[in-house]
Amino acid sequence: MHAVVQHPFGTLSGALRNADAWCDLLTLPANVKRCAVEDDQAPGATLHMAVGRKFDQPIEDAYALDFRFQVLAAQPQYLLVEMSANKGPMGTSNYRLTLEAVPIDAKRSFVRLRYAYVNNFAARVATSAYLSTSGRDKVGFTVVGRESDGQPRYVGGIQGIAERNTMRYFLAIESYLDTLPAPAEQRLDRRLRDWFAATERYARQLHEQSLEEYVAMKHKEARRQVAIAPGG
Repeated sequence: MHAVVQHPFGTLSGALRNADAWCDLLTLPANVKRCAVEDDQAPGATLHMAVGRKFDQPIEDAYALDFRFQVLAAQPQYLLVEMSANKGPMGTSNYRLTLEAVPIDAKRSFVRLRYAYVNNFAARVATSAYLSTSGRDKVGFTVVGRESDGQPRYVGGIQGIAERNTMRYFLAIESYLDTLPAPAEQRLDRRLRDWFAATERYARQLHEQSLEEYVAMKHKEARRQVAIAPGG
C-alpha cells in the first residue's frame, strides 16, 4: 500500500529506524500479544513476537514469530526498513514486512508498505477452514466489482486477509507517530485509542471488538509484558 503521512521525513525516519519503536507499534493490532527486542547487532535486531487470537488469551497459548529487523537504507531522502522471518505460525513461512519512505515537503512523507508470507499445505487448509466459517464475510480493500445496489464489492479470500493485515500495520505506524509528542506515561493509552478509532474508519474490513474490550485487553497485555530471553 502507498500513503501520504502528515509527518516530516526526519521525524518518521528517526523513529522507524529503531527496533523498539516497531515493537511498540506492532503490538497495537489485537492479535499481537507481546513483542520484545533482542539486539544482537549482526546483521540486526530480532523482534520476538507472540501472535494469537483477537481476544484475551494467555501468552503461552500464542504462536511465536521472530522477525529479523534490518535498516537497509537510512539516507537524508530515503528510508528502507525490512523485517523478515523464515517461519511463522501454523505452517506459514517467508514473512516480509518492508517499509520505504521519502520526504514530500517539510511536513509530509510518502510511505510504501509491503507485507507478504507463504502458506504451505497445512496453512492453506487452516486458511480455507477460516474462510468458510468465521472469516467467510471478511473482505479486503480492493474493489473487484459492484453489487446490484451499486455498492462496491471488495476482494475476499487470502488477498483480503493480507490487505487487512497491511492496513492494520499501516494504521499502527500512523498512531505511533501521531502520539510521539504525548508524555511518555500517556502514550500507550493514546495509541490504543487512536489506533482503534483509525480502524473504525474501515469498520467493514477491520472491526473486531468494542473499544472497551480492546483497551482493557491491551492494558492487561502491557502489564504482563516481560523481556524474552534469547531464543525464547
